[in-house]
Amino acid sequence: MLRLSNLKLPLEHTEQELRAEILQRLAIKDAELLNYQVYKRSYDARQKRTIFFIYSLDIDTSLNTQLLERFKDDAQIKMRPDDRYQFVTKAPEDLSERPIVVGLGPCGLFAGLVLAQMGFKPIILERGKEVRKRTVDTFALWRKRELNEESNVQFGEGGAGTFSDGKLYTQIKDAKHHGRKVLNEFVAAGAPEEILYLSKPHIGTFKLVSMVEKMRETIESLGGEIRFEQRVDEVLIKNKQTQGVRLASGEVLASRHIAFAVGHSARDTFKMIFDKGIYVEAKPFSIGFRIEHPQSLIDECRFGDYAGNDLLGAADYKLVHHCKNGRSVYSFCMCPGGTVVAATSEKGKVVTNGMSQYSRNERNANSAIVVGIDPEKDYPNDPLAGLALQNKLEEQAFILGGEDYTAPAQLVGDFLKGRASTQLGSVEPSYKPGIKLVDLSESLPKYAVEALKEAIPAFDKKIRGFAMADALLTAVETRTSSPVRVKRDNFSLESINTAGFYPAGEGAGYAGGILSAAVDGIKIAEAIALDILKKK
Repeated sequence: MLRLSNLKLPLEHTEQELRAEILQRLAIKDAELLNYQVYKRSYDARQKRTIFFIYSLDIDTSLNTQLLERFKDDAQIKMRPDDRYQFVTKAPEDLSERPIVVGLGPCGLFAGLVLAQMGFKPIILERGKEVRKRTVDTFALWRKRELNEESNVQFGEGGAGTFSDGKLYTQIKDAKHHGRKVLNEFVAAGAPEEILYLSKPHIGTFKLVSMVEKMRETIESLGGEIRFEQRVDEVLIKNKQTQGVRLASGEVLASRHIAFAVGHSARDTFKMIFDKGIYVEAKPFSIGFRIEHPQSLIDECRFGDYAGNDLLGAADYKLVHHCKNGRSVYSFCMCPGGTVVAATSEKGKVVTNGMSQYSRNERNANSAIVVGIDPEKDYPNDPLAGLALQNKLEEQAFILGGEDYTAPAQLVGDFLKGRASTQLGSVEPSYKPGIKLVDLSESLPKYAVEALKEAIPAFDKKIRGFAMADALLTAVETRTSSPVRVKRDNFSLESINTAGFYPAGEGAGYAGGILSAAVDGIKIAEAIALDILKKK
């Protein structure tokens, strides 16, 4: 088949118009076009009066060979690459060792799935509960202010991405098409097929729950074992070689191959591996607030007269500003038509995050607006200082909110003028279990407050209304990414000083979102499988 890219059509075109555009672009007759399917579809909204869809299409014609020759110098017409996933090996029949996967977020889920598909029968350990029980515990915090420290937004089957917008796009390089493997597995588990071709696909929380369950069933049907409420309290190491793990129950599981996919909030586990001598270094991350606007404002700014068009859906944005004090402020995890949610995993702390359902039809848009932290500048020579900073800010937010998991909040207009808010404006807060209006300048370091006060008016020049006085800031956003990196070898993917220990995904500092974490899980599964065969 051929891949034809950069085909532009008006937003509300017909299928016949799309076919006609293909015929014209390739200069072929209708009978010579045998079949076509959408590989990727995005939109160009730079000119709000004329929004276009942009297609990449996989096309089969009766003239494929001739067309490749005719358009050999045209970068937009090429042979379709083979993006089918190929397993790197399969397990031997006399498999004597089972690899262990620690964590069942996107990274651990795909590490376990691919290992199981290759026949290695992994043991997957998750400190939290299975996804439906975990959902009950998560809603207990949102509705009753009751926190389960082992089962919440951060911990449990599906990982932190389960309670998010379910975004499935990434900017990582993916020469082996691992991302396509991830999307195909999601579709097989019940995701809408449109995630295969939309340029910014998303799923939403409720769909993710049922998908995760189906993928768990697949792993178990292939001989994998998944054990919930099994926190790893110690990695066992001898002569710089992984030997296994000790669980909180005291049980020991032996294995020379451990995929470490704990997510970005397992602070106790990071401390444990650091104390065991596994190499850990500080990594940049970011801190800030969640900001809420009416979704209609974002739609109008991005789409003009096309705001509310069903083909476009709820509009998003991506913003960045480089401040005079040397800091960068950027939007992160933007959730169109979503809600701000309580995301702490530890008692006595307040953490915010954003979440959307598949429909994205809630009243508000929300996004993190965060300030970059540079370990070399802010706390050199202390690998765990980022964890301490997160703890401090989350404890401060808890106190500011009234010490009952209420989140401190402030209107943007008041924040910019340096005064505490006393009453809400037109933007109704979505955060549950509730907010308390305060002066948020007390919730972040001075340099971060200074940077945010400069960035918000700058963002208003890109999205008119971003600095509206009634927009709402909710504190504190600290879990943007892991503040540590568990450094690994670029080739073997093992820890640089502990054989058989495979740092993986977002928690280890090698991913940033559902898709990139899942891709990293596949890479780790491949590395473990090949090493098991090598040492057999």
